[in-house]
Amino acid sequence: MSSISIEPVASKRQQNEFIDFAWDLYREDPLWIPPLRQNIRELVNFSPHPFYTRNQVQCFLARRDGKVVGRIAAILNVGHIERYDEKRGFWGFFESIDDTEVSGALFDAVKGWFAAQGIHKMRGPANPSLNHEIGTLVEGFDTSPAFMMTYNPPYYEKLILDYGYEKTQDLYAFWGHLNMLEGLDPKLKFIVDEAKKRFNLKLRRMDRRRFKEDVYTFLDIYNRSLVGTWGFVPIDKAEVDKMAADLKHLLVPEITSVCEVDGEVIGSMFGMLDYNPRIKKIDGRLFPFGFFRLLWNKKAIKNMRLISTNVVPEYQRWGIGLVILERLVPDLRAWGVEEVEFSWVLESNHLSRASLERGGAKKSKTYRMYDYAPAEKEIATP
Repeated sequence: MSSISIEPVASKRQQNEFIDFAWDLYREDPLWIPPLRQNIRELVNFSPHPFYTRNQVQCFLARRDGKVVGRIAAILNVGHIERYDEKRGFWGFFESIDDTEVSGALFDAVKGWFAAQGIHKMRGPANPSLNHEIGTLVEGFDTSPAFMMTYNPPYYEKLILDYGYEKTQDLYAFWGHLNMLEGLDPKLKFIVDEAKKRFNLKLRRMDRRRFKEDVYTFLDIYNRSLVGTWGFVPIDKAEVDKMAADLKHLLVPEITSVCEVDGEVIGSMFGMLDYNPRIKKIDGRLFPFGFFRLLWNKKAIKNMRLISTNVVPEYQRWGIGLVILERLVPDLRAWGVEEVEFSWVLESNHLSRASLERGGAKKSKTYRMYDYAPAEKEIATP
């Protein structure tokens, strides 16, 4: 068998090969959803993205006989290093044929790039951080992913484990029917009813007339509520601005919810229509006409993903998340939605997992993050 060559991505041609490899790899897979090409270019810094104002990335291609057979990105997340006082590198955007020689060479390239900077611990996949798409799909290969969720072949976990990585955290997607709110566990219903009595709760949709202000509100609550969450690094203002611009035409007020107590926002939820079937039809190309096909007649999209339910810490044990969700139900029914995906939920987020499970939601997919920590003698090897 021919040997594998690894090359750092530098030229425009290599950038295009890096992106296009996914289309080659998944050509025969009916469940794969292509990424939006412009989005992927930005997230690996082939086009400017505010994440890389302070962070760094190096992409690599693997070739055999001149043909691309794999890709990966090494990501230096300065925010993680500073927040956790831990020298740890991240990798993401990994794609490979089913061959440990290829995957091993790619992981070697990432390890060498970090070792040159005195970093020997690694974690992944993150595309490019925990505030974006993360994890390797390990359970739930029978359906396509929801919007902004990852997908990969079943053999990826073996490639990762064979290199020496170990599981560090799972993330779950849950399927739920709106009727589950009408048949809540009595203890949960009691908590929800008590929260309504105890606090002067005001619930509303996102307001399009102050769209940017409300997006800032969502992301402020997101940063405040997740402060103690595994691996969390707050989103900075530049990324918030970028997300607001990207989401402006995709968000719909009917699947957003804001909760206030005495004029102060204490919780929020936002969901996204599942645009993935349309993204597949336009093959990830927004231009020249894909953008219009993506957004035309959004009311026809009946599948949704509830991405984030966040409540500030002092209110987290009062069932506010379920109260926020309850506000959405009439709007979702009017839209014609009966089922939603809740994703993702950390394995270590016991409160959210328990609330969903006791409410009747069913785990539908599992995604996995992996850590690598070499032995001391390996670190000492030049």
